[in-house]
Amino acid sequence: MATLGTALAATRAALHAAGIDSAALDARLLVAAALEARVETMIAWPERELPAPVAARLDELVRRRTAREPMGYILGRREFWSLDFLVTPATLTPRADSETVITAVLETVSDRRAPLRLVDLGTGTGCLLLALLSELPCASGRGVDRDPATLEVARRNAARLNLADRASFVQGDWGRALNGPADIVVSNPPYISTADLDALAPELRYEPRLALDGGADGLDAYRTLIPDAARLLERGGRIALEVGAGQAPAVQALLAASGFTAVETRADLAGLARCVAACRST
Repeated sequence: MATLGTALAATRAALHAAGIDSAALDARLLVAAALEARVETMIAWPERELPAPVAARLDELVRRRTAREPMGYILGRREFWSLDFLVTPATLTPRADSETVITAVLETVSDRRAPLRLVDLGTGTGCLLLALLSELPCASGRGVDRDPATLEVARRNAARLNLADRASFVQGDWGRALNGPADIVVSNPPYISTADLDALAPELRYEPRLALDGGADGLDAYRTLIPDAARLLERGGRIALEVGAGQAPAVQALLAASGFTAVETRADLAGLARCVAACRST
């Protein structure tokens, strides 16, 4: 019978052979999920035998991951901003790059106890809105998404994180379903050009195409949501948008054309321009 240690090694090897860069981390998480235990259990007792039902569960999890299904969908959750978010195939998997948006907003908030009003356009799991609310204890916010299944995930995340009393979710097309005023607007819209979708990492085949496809040049969503944000924001309100590789100049121009000022770009941990932020001055 296999032990935790040998199962971990075999899982790591299988994932590595499938070309998965995060094979070591994913292997630990998959074995822990099959065991329904914490990762520390494997470290403490690598000699522990792996029961047959656990081995069968692990085989199925490894099969899914080697087929390049995202870990978030396999585990049903993903960490973002040190918070635990439910994830389903109705939503994008939260990514560390998006934390750049959170940082860009928080750096402009002089009083974190102010009763700020937030809007998250294309909310998905709710990760941007809920991460900000976790840092701004007197703020409230609204998340907007087209898909009812996606909104249900966001509502569940708000409840799990004890933020449901300050977060509401609305079905709609960007900001058209909302009236102002708002102090902060954030969004991680679809920004991949249609022609580039099929060349993306295999994991993205599993993610909802509607949340990825940004049109011919990847900028369709920005052309719609930036005027919406200008209408919703109070004078002095801030917007922070995630952008794809090479898109920052174009998004900056769209913001300027809608009357935003103090337009600036923030880099992610890899040094890539990942967020464009601006102020509504008029």
